[in-house]
Amino acid sequence: MKCEPGIVTRQRMRAWFTHIPGRWFQAEERARLREILPTLFGYHLLQLGDLYSKECLNISRIPHCIVQDPDRQAAPPAGERARSVFRGEPDYLPVASDSIDVVLMPHTLEFTQDPHQVLREAERVLIAEGHVVILGFNPWSPWMLWRLALGWRARPPWCGHFIRASRLRDWLQLLGFDIVSCERYFYRPPLSHKGIMQRLRFLDRLGQRWCPLFGAGYVVVAKKRVATLTPLKSSWRSRRPRMVAPELAGNSRLGPAERIGASDRESQKD
Repeated sequence: MKCEPGIVTRQRMRAWFTHIPGRWFQAEERARLREILPTLFGYHLLQLGDLYSKECLNISRIPHCIVQDPDRQAAPPAGERARSVFRGEPDYLPVASDSIDVVLMPHTLEFTQDPHQVLREAERVLIAEGHVVILGFNPWSPWMLWRLALGWRARPPWCGHFIRASRLRDWLQLLGFDIVSCERYFYRPPLSHKGIMQRLRFLDRLGQRWCPLFGAGYVVVAKKRVATLTPLKSSWRSRRPRMVAPELAGNSRLGPAERIGASDRESQKD
């Protein structure tokens, strides 16, 4: 299963998020972000990708929001907070190291050629104790049936590279992150019928309580670990200088026989 590269997949993903079930799924994700983003502070927030509404950026208390959008560069619509938009790819960011407080990735890893490189770039640009927030699709959910049926047609999101939350946590820990939280959500099947989706709301409550591992989506929050230096004791000890007896200090340059004679004369004086 592999999506078509470039702008075609991103356009189809944006269209999917504007229709059911994508619109319902997006609403659930925004509800999760309303709980997470206000608790993260700093000066600069970087969002990788622009697949759906940027309203989530208005939730954050961080004053400066930056959006990486590889397709276009546009001014923010009226009513949205001031933000910067730049063209670029998430695996090679034109951003200075140790300069970003929060990195937000809404389904960025599923539609990139090298998710490991994207995570390395996020680690590079984050400051010490900065946070990364990753939204992803869960490969082990009832949506797997739709993925098997539609993924071969290169139709997003089913053709994307879904990554397990456990594997993502391992990758982040190897990069020096501490996992703050990992939460799954949305337990309804991806149906396009509005009435059926409304009647199946009870599945979200049941799934959250009885089988939380099978949610269709997950959000992982991780904090960049601060490298601490542990002082080590030196393995060597300085030698103490050998003390010379005061009466023999003047004879230190004499030969062995002369030293013996000098010591005999000292004893006769006593």
